[in-house]
Amino acid sequence: MKTIARTVLALTLLSTPTFAASLVNVAGASHIAIEGYDPVAFFTDAKPVKGSPSISATHQGAVYFFATEEHKQLFTVSPDKYVPQYGGFCAFGVGLDALFPVDISTWQVRTGKLYLNLDHDILKKFNADFNGNVAKANENWPGLVQKNGK
Repeated sequence: MKTIARTVLALTLLSTPTFAASLVNVAGASHIAIEGYDPVAFFTDAKPVKGSPSISATHQGAVYFFATEEHKQLFTVSPDKYVPQYGGFCAFGVGLDALFPVDISTWQVRTGKLYLNLDHDILKKFNADFNGNVAKANENWPGLVQKNGK
């Protein structure tokens, strides 16, 4: 019985998003950010591109994968330019003072920043008052980091 309980606990921990050094939405013990997608590709390729585990870099305790060495170099020089806002949590949710997971297909680069949201309906709500929702999220983010960060 103890073996089953330990196995269930291990699987739960591996499948549950956790928080890296600051407050980054990462996958379990691997600390992989944005589901292994290349954060630079959203800006340079205008689409989500899966990164390679063999081309990676760590920022704020989270591991980012890249599709090319050039993308890794761009990220290494200026990581804050490419990481998703609000640690990769749902931008609309942060505006509500909550941490929600994201669907990578809701990505958008606006005002030079990468935003992700829970789903397409939430993305529409977020964009309905983009500036107001960003202002709310910016106001709430420090408190969420303080409450949930390591």
